[in-house]
Amino acid sequence: MSPRHLILGTAGHIDHGKTTLVRLLTGTDGDRLPAEQSRGITIDLGFARLALGRHAVGVVDVPGHERFVRNMLTGATGIDLALLVVAADDGPMPQTREHLAILQLLGVRHGVVALTKSDLVDAERLATATVAVRGLLADTTLSDAVIVPTVRDGRGLPALLAELAAAAERAAGKSDARPFRLAIDRAFTVVGHGTVVTGTVQGGRLRVGDTLDWHHGERPEPVRVRGLSVHGGAVEEVTAGQRAGVNLAGVPLESLHRGQELAAPGSLVAGRVLTCQLHALADGRAIRHRLPVRLHLGTAEVMAEVSVLDADRIDPGGRAVCQLFTAEPVVAVWGQPVVVRDAAAETTLGGGTVLDPTTARLRRRHVAHVEQAERMSSSDPAVRTAAAAWLAGADGVRPADLGRLAGVWDEVPASLVSLGGRLYHPERLAELEQHVFDTIAEWHRDQPLVTAHDRGKLVATVGRFAPAELAQQVIERLLTAKRLVGDVRRVAAADFKPKLSQNQRKLRDRIVAAHVAAGFSPPDPAEFATPAGSLADILEVAGAEGLLVKVGPDLYLATEHEAELRRRAAERLAAGPATMAELRDLWGTTRKYALPFAAHLDAVGLTVRDGDVRRLS
Repeated sequence: MSPRHLILGTAGHIDHGKTTLVRLLTGTDGDRLPAEQSRGITIDLGFARLALGRHAVGVVDVPGHERFVRNMLTGATGIDLALLVVAADDGPMPQTREHLAILQLLGVRHGVVALTKSDLVDAERLATATVAVRGLLADTTLSDAVIVPTVRDGRGLPALLAELAAAAERAAGKSDARPFRLAIDRAFTVVGHGTVVTGTVQGGRLRVGDTLDWHHGERPEPVRVRGLSVHGGAVEEVTAGQRAGVNLAGVPLESLHRGQELAAPGSLVAGRVLTCQLHALADGRAIRHRLPVRLHLGTAEVMAEVSVLDADRIDPGGRAVCQLFTAEPVVAVWGQPVVVRDAAAETTLGGGTVLDPTTARLRRRHVAHVEQAERMSSSDPAVRTAAAAWLAGADGVRPADLGRLAGVWDEVPASLVSLGGRLYHPERLAELEQHVFDTIAEWHRDQPLVTAHDRGKLVATVGRFAPAELAQQVIERLLTAKRLVGDVRRVAAADFKPKLSQNQRKLRDRIVAAHVAAGFSPPDPAEFATPAGSLADILEVAGAEGLLVKVGPDLYLATEHEAELRRRAAERLAAGPATMAELRDLWGTTRKYALPFAAHLDAVGLTVRDGDVRRLS
């Protein structure tokens, strides 16, 4: 059985023994920087590995000093279980509380508490520290965490390892069925290999030679994987839950930094607007509308502005749907944790989860917008998918994007409408259909004699509300449903009937009668021009009513004569091709009329011109 990969992250106040404990558990000193070793404090992230039964665990040791909380947040990204370290002689301290709050905001639900330096206190002080820690954990995601006393000489480690193994069994881990994703937390060069980045594999699998999207701005750039490593050893493949080093071909070190991401091609989209559900810490400050904050997302830290959608602030302990407008492009997926700190990077204000990673700006206090955004927090995938499609509006969503947008990786709900390979919310399509009907109705009011209107013009007009391709698809859908009538060139409302005055009806009847009497030598419509109304409109009405058929520019046949034209041509051409002169004689007319008649039959698909003759299509 292949090992199950998990990430264990430390948390706790400075000088409570996190790095020492990691060294005792793994044999690896997480303080790799000279400044860390000389000063005796952890500044940046340290990494180690630990075997816990069937679990291959990557350990991320984080700094405890308040000045390095940003580094702690980077290390806490993607951890599956926590090792909260509290010194028995100090008890819970400010960074203990802040780190615990961050673990909650990041959704960490499994962990163990190590009560270090237990040999430095008496039994009463140890009991007091234990009670204090238990009280601190109450009402948190780690309320059931086991507290294990440890000492520097290693006593307590077997019990701690056993409890960590039990917590690892409960942790969900990450899915290798998802697209590959890795948030970069380090970048460096290796002699003979070139640029290497490291991070935790958040999902999927990656092999040497694969191509990835490198997200470092508005648009991703393709990069090739030259090599892979896990804890310093070369491998051919890495998978979800592992700490991995990725050797990138042709990428200069100065272009790479913490916060950038590598992902499967097309799986992530950068944007500057995140819709989130934010929670303000109960013992912290209110999060005001338009408050500038530092947003921590993955391993990235960017400045952002908070827009509280249905209030002016989030009071301590409260929650609200917000939008975060970021100063730089970021990539995210539905359900991804976020943490916000004050602009001065002194205080953690709160955090929450991403509801929609690429929404456009929503209107504040707009009931429908707020309701749909709130539905993105539903535990029902069908509700989230419908809300994601509604928020996407006329852009719709690709089925392949539902995982990123709504955390839905399997079956697409039947409530959505598929058009042109994209999914649309029925309400959004209904809005677009209403634009079509309103436009056609306005045109019919302004031109009551015009039976049908130019379809291209309708597409262009509706295109103010939707992409032209979608406008075409919606019009075709309405034609199929017989809510519109028309063809590829002209359309009209299904219930529209031209409104002719008495004089106009008389003119129409006179024109039709003249065409019936004329047979295959129809009159010039200009002969009928009168003040009764637009001649072109009246001719179009006669055509729409099935009385006349337009067979050429300013040339009409009575409907029964056009049918006879077709019949004679079909019978004759069934015996073989015919010349233009033969068709002219067949119809008993002149070349003046025979030429446009033949072109009309070509246009309707009855005949095909082949040199100087016509044959049946």
